[in-house]
Amino acid sequence: MADPARARKLADRIREIAAETLERRVKDPRLGFVTVTDARITGDLRDATVFYTVYGDEEERTATAAALESVKGLVRSEVGRRTGVRFTPTLEFVADAIPENAANIDDLLRSARESDERVARAAAAAQYAGDPDPYRKPADEDDDVDSAADSGDEDDDHRG
Repeated sequence: MADPARARKLADRIREIAAETLERRVKDPRLGFVTVTDARITGDLRDATVFYTVYGDEEERTATAAALESVKGLVRSEVGRRTGVRFTPTLEFVADAIPENAANIDDLLRSARESDERVARAAAAAQYAGDPDPYRKPADEDDDVDSAADSGDEDDDHRG
């Protein structure tokens, strides 16, 4: 098991090398607007996963995936040459789901905002269901307070 900091540094280096290699050395026309977003490597430094995104429709994504599969060996040899590790990790290219997830989150936030606006409009036009003051009050508060005060005074006279 390699040091996690070493694995993280190697993964970052693999990401940089893969991006540069795809940009400068690979001349495959199927390779569209591809962006290498991340790279992760296993703890034993044997297998690396390179995440990428492609700008375009589903056909361009499929063509880019095929192009990346065909240049995997070239990218791996370049990684081995430029990193100097004893064992060059195997590479796997995986389409990154971040753009789709971000679009889904944006849709959810938009629908929540619209729902909040509907509730706010309904609340602005709403009225209370009952009386303006729904709490019960005694019929004659002054009589109850006076009678309690009078009874208290009589108790004081008997004690003294």
